[in-house]
Amino acid sequence: MAKILIVDDSAFARNNLKIIVESGGHEVTGMAESSEQALELFSVLNPDIVMLDYLMSGQSGVEALREMIRQKPLTKVIMVSGIRDSAIEEEALATGAKVFIRKPFTPEKLFNAIDQVMAIE
Repeated sequence: MAKILIVDDSAFARNNLKIIVESGGHEVTGMAESSEQALELFSVLNPDIVMLDYLMSGQSGVEALREMIRQKPLTKVIMVSGIRDSAIEEEALATGAKVFIRKPFTPEKLFNAIDQVMAIE
């Protein structure tokens, strides 16, 4: 079971992710609607995985990812985006995301991503 912090500026997306994550036996330790809020929760909650939306109002998900990796280099981040641009995926992975998944996705694809990042030492 992974402890997961969900970050998305859409309440609908956050709640859907929470339902899917918990249906897979994982724990949602917190939810944030902005990168700034995510960084506050990240330092307090110490999640196993951060599920981070790429495009948010204010600071982008990649900017938050950079700061999380700076604070804790072994942070496991699954970057999520509905944008169909391979340059964005490459940027996220080069910045430190372990997996990049595109919206919409199936629960199975999400569970595979969680399993994949949890297997990383």
